[in-house]
Amino acid sequence: MTSAPLLYVCVRPQQGAAAAEYESFRAATHLGSDQIHKLDLVRDPLPADVFERYGGFLIGGSPFNVTDPESSKTEVQRRLEQDLKRIAAAALARTTAAMFTCYGIGVVGRLLEGEVSRAYPEDTGPVAVELTAEGHADPVFGGLARRFTALTAHKEGSAVAPPGAVLLATNAGCPVQAYRVGDRLYATQFHPEPTTRAFTERMAVYRDDGYFAADEYDVVAGRVLAASVTEPVRVLRAFAKIFGPDAD
Repeated sequence: MTSAPLLYVCVRPQQGAAAAEYESFRAATHLGSDQIHKLDLVRDPLPADVFERYGGFLIGGSPFNVTDPESSKTEVQRRLEQDLKRIAAAALARTTAAMFTCYGIGVVGRLLEGEVSRAYPEDTGPVAVELTAEGHADPVFGGLARRFTALTAHKEGSAVAPPGAVLLATNAGCPVQAYRVGDRLYATQFHPEPTTRAFTERMAVYRDDGYFAADEYDVVAGRVLAASVTEPVRVLRAFAKIFGPDAD
């Protein structure tokens, strides 16, 4: 345990979706607003003293993709990807701990010179995920059921974990669902933080962004709301217990 708070790092340009995502992370970790702070990385760079102020980092999702052509990336996207790599490098060096989700797993994969491509997208909605033997033994993932349902919506992914990473969770559609590098850097392809209701509200924000057919929103939302996603949030709670302030 550490007395330092965790930091939720927003990489979503849409401020309403970002505010809701922060609340999802806060609720999932069981931490108060004084124990998990937030930084809008889209609008503000990492503070110079960020690694001294926080015990760990939780990086949210984004409509950005690391596989976007460099020529199409905005200055904001290029800058925040460099800042995210700084967080990942600090976790690799064991000076902090970090959990990257969705878009962030691609950032970490590229940092480690792994393969990230458009070959392994997953539709918006619930998917089945399975722990590997290493995942079952992991201090953050080990408390989960061997097979569980998680929520996904992404356009890129990986077939194999990057060099040096330990694969923790997998499925057929996108074989790399979660991994650990060292003992302080984690990454998930699925979204561990939202309730099904929060996820459908996020879907409404990105309705026209190509994650699903806009006219099928009600059908997709119905599948999401019918799913049971009790396991993924336990990843965040375990991460907070190990690397965050004592909330109890």
